[in-house]
Parts: sequence; structure tokens; C-alpha cells
Amino acid sequence: MTPDELLSTTRAVRKRLDLTRPVPRELIEECLKMAVQAPTGRNRQRWHFVVVTEKRQRERLAAVWREGMNQPGTPMPEEDAQRAYAFPGSMERVWEGLQHLYEHIHEVPAFFIPCITGRTENLSVLEQANTFGSIMPAAWSFMLAARARGLGTAWLGPLRLERKGAAVLGIPYERVMQVAFVPLAYTIGTDFKPARRVPMEEVTHWDRW
Repeated sequence: MTPDELLSTTRAVRKRLDLTRPVPRELIEECLKMAVQAPTGRNRQRWHFVVVTEKRQRERLAAVWREGMNQPGTPMPEEDAQRAYAFPGSMERVWEGLQHLYEHIHEVPAFFIPCITGRTENLSVLEQANTFGSIMPAAWSFMLAARARGLGTAWLGPLRLERKGAAVLGIPYERVMQVAFVPLAYTIGTDFKPARRVPMEEVTHWDRW
């Protein structure tokens, strides 16, 4: 793949994860080597990556994720909804994929949980941006590297019950923050296409808003 093909076809894979094929540790380590090449604020490299492949641990984390998903969420703001539902059928496919993942999450062969030292509760917007800006590029690099190797991922956001997840994984919750919960598996087929998005011109502002 060219860089443009990689960037435009790395989709959130939910229904097309191969639940029957283990992911070799060596392949995951290749993706991790790409992750730690990402930019990081002031070169602090506060990142940590928890990779879960052991069956019992995967089952326990799946239960925590499901429990969190069963809690009431917040309504989508009107502007977000307009963009999300701009193309008929798009969100319906998202919900179908999420339901499929909800039913089969415990069968996914690996989970990738990017973490960072330091918590952002009650911090300024600047400090929050600096913290997340020092881990999200690394996580996205991992996901791009996975796509280039025939693997699929989906950014599920941090576990809603983060403290419970920390207890399962032995993460020191008070000083280490989980940033995402990412299923990882080979994909069923590799023919992913660019997504339909609102026009670039609608969301781009030159020189002023």
C-alpha cells in the first residue's frame, strides 16, 4: 500500500475481525516498534502499552467492556448527529458492527490498551491536550502498522469502567491512565475502502473561522 492508501483505508473493524486466527506475538511486537517511533511531548515517552492475549484475561476484560456499554450514555449533540448521519446507512452499519462486537468481543484474539503516566482529571485544556497528544499518535501508529500487516483494529475509547479494567490488568490507576481499548485480529479480507465523509470544504477554515 502507498501511504495515502494506508491512511485512507484504515477503518474501525468490527464485523470483519477473524476470531479464529491467533495473532503472533512477533507481529504485535513489530507494530509496537512503530508505535514508539511516534512523536511525544518533550520527548518524555510516558507511554505504556498493555497487550492482552491470554484467554482468561480477555474474557475478564470483555466482561468489563460489556458492563460499561450497558450503562446509559450521553446523547449525541445535534451537529455531531448531522455529520454522523450525513450518508444513509452509514450509522446503521456502525451500530450493527458494534452489536456484533458486543456479542463476540471475548473471542477477539488480542487487545491493545495504550496508557500514559499521569491523569488528566481537573487539568487545564492545555495540559490535557499535551497529555493525549503524547499517546494518541503512538496508538494510531500501532493501528496503521497493524493495517499494513493484515490486522484490523477498532478504537473503542477507554473502558467506561476504567478502574475495573485497571484491577484486571494490574495497572496503577491513580497514576496511569488508560486511553483506549482496542481489539486486534487478522481481518476477513483486506479490501477496505475510504469512508464517506462530509466534504473537506465544510470543515476546513482558512485564516479565520
